[in-house]
Amino acid sequence: MDAIKFVEQEFTQGKSFPAFKAGDTVNVHYKIREGNKERIQQYQGVVLQRRNSGLNETLTVRKISNGVGVERIFPLYSLNIDKIELVGRGKVRRARLFYLRAAKGKRAKVKERRG
Repeated sequence: MDAIKFVEQEFTQGKSFPAFKAGDTVNVHYKIREGNKERIQQYQGVVLQRRNSGLNETLTVRKISNGVGVERIFPLYSLNIDKIELVGRGKVRRARLFYLRAAKGKRAKVKERRG
C-alpha cells in the first residue's frame, strides 16, 4: 500500500457518518471559532451532491434562508465537522441536483422516500 492511501485510511477511520446521498436532508453540526471561543453551528438542508472520494470527499448542502437559496460546501472529513444527522431521505433519480437552483415553489421540494 502506498503512503498516501495509508495516511488517508488513518484519517478516515475515526469518523463515521450515516449513509446519505443526493436528495437527502441532513443537519451538519459544524464547529465555528470566534476568537478564543468555539461553538457548534447547525446547517440543515438538502444534499445537492457528494463529490470525490477519500479525504477529498465533499458534500454540497443547500437551504433556503429568508427566501434566498444558500449553498455551502463541506469537506466530509474536516476536523471542524462534529457530526452529521440524517433528517429525511429524498426520492430523486440523479446524483447531482443542480436543477433545484432554478426551481421555485413546489418544484423546489424533494419528495420524501418511504420506508
